[in-house]
Amino acid sequence: MDKHDSLTVGAVAERSGFAASALRYYEAQGLISAERNPGGQRRFERSVLRRLAFIRAASNVGLTLEEIRTELDMLPGGRTPTKADWQRITGHWRGRLDEQITALEKLRDGLDSCIGCGCLSLQRCSISNPGDVAGGAEPGAAFLPTLLRRPQPPR
Repeated sequence: MDKHDSLTVGAVAERSGFAASALRYYEAQGLISAERNPGGQRRFERSVLRRLAFIRAASNVGLTLEEIRTELDMLPGGRTPTKADWQRITGHWRGRLDEQITALEKLRDGLDSCIGCGCLSLQRCSISNPGDVAGGAEPGAAFLPTLLRRPQPPR
């Protein structure tokens, strides 16, 4: 890698919007890679910025790190991925996005009738929990559509 084409951790963090600690974590997880200079400092190829943008978009869609890894593993090694390569792996998301859009519209429409849970419509409220019937459910917003629940980080 030409030293003029490489980026430091700080430069990648600044340009990608990810914290340096996240970059080190993603490297440890095999999602991105870096080379070391003679002083042992990480140096990234500029193409890592595209991978990081993919990671950001994929996580915003709701893909787990394992799913992101699986998608990134489908990219070619030894060359910069082409537009066709990126389209091939992001094509899997269309159905998932359509399902999430439907779930978000349902949530939005439900909130319109709920009036911010003051609650003027307890008989129809989709988030009311009389008698704590959701108390035995898994942690989190039990009445939120499944597609809109993000996995909770380990404690």
